[in-house]
Amino acid sequence: MIELKNISKLYKTKNGEITAVKDVSLTIQQGEIFGIIGYSGAGKSTMIRLLNGLEKPSSGKVLVGGQEISSISGGKLRAARQKISMIFQHFNLLWSRTVEENIAFPLEIAGVKKEERTKRVNELIELVGLSGREKSYPSQLSGGQKQRVGIARALANNPEVLLCDEATSALDPETTDQILELLLDINKRLGLTIVLITHEMHVIRKICHRVAVMEAGSVVEQGEVLQVFQNPQAPITKNFVMQVSGKKEAKESIEQILEHFTSGKLVKLTFIGTKSEQPIISHLIKEFDIEVNIVHGSISQTTKGSYGNLIIQLNGKDSKVEEALLHLESLEIQTEVIEHA
Repeated sequence: MIELKNISKLYKTKNGEITAVKDVSLTIQQGEIFGIIGYSGAGKSTMIRLLNGLEKPSSGKVLVGGQEISSISGGKLRAARQKISMIFQHFNLLWSRTVEENIAFPLEIAGVKKEERTKRVNELIELVGLSGREKSYPSQLSGGQKQRVGIARALANNPEVLLCDEATSALDPETTDQILELLLDINKRLGLTIVLITHEMHVIRKICHRVAVMEAGSVVEQGEVLQVFQNPQAPITKNFVMQVSGKKEAKESIEQILEHFTSGKLVKLTFIGTKSEQPIISHLIKEFDIEVNIVHGSISQTTKGSYGNLIIQLNGKDSKVEEALLHLESLEIQTEVIEHA
């Protein structure tokens, strides 16, 4: 659906050239929700402008739906952009227009007849959960409602791709979750390809199927979200995962335990999918006659399943503890004996 081939983007300034994107290659499948995450200055905003043709790459190719966006201009580019819609961090609504008038605006530009416009606007208002607010102005809406208008407007011309540029950054956590659930529902209902640009790992974890991590203009890591959470490779990815997986608190707990650790073994267990819901602890105590002390635990939900960490202290006869560890490994639970934080 979307393919970036060795994309680079350089800007010339009075102080010399700045590389905003450096040799990036990505493939985004039709109907998936793909996240691009990075801190400020990582090149995310440039990436999204390359995807919709607002910027031309200095080198490389951008293909959307088989069409090379990076090599067309004029009417062909405008026609291609009708298949690529966008929602923004600060909504970008027309403040002098009502909800229904904002949603109808791109249909007016496209020359859609009034009767058809009205029908489409009503469908979209219901889809995004704004029934009853049709005549309201943006100043009368909450942040979440404004973003719902932005999403409805972006869907007006039946796009194939929806680009989301920090679409939840201006919202509180509860409203963020509601908007993410709406995007997930739209993705499932319409089969829409969604590209999310964000600096929040919670957003990636909540709805994305795959993720690319950017740093200093380069993609330093990419893969399925569950795999990235399970085994982050790049230091920046580890920092992002730590933000939402409780790993920072786990490290502090381990440090405190190790200061006074005199017996037994400290073990980290990693669960994936349904294994995170199994009664492992009670089974260990009953089956192997050992003491199990839970030091720290957390479960993160992704679109491909649960990912959990549990840090436990095992006390008992050495032979029984070893048997318990072998049993855990036989259940395909990743097991690591911890000797330092």
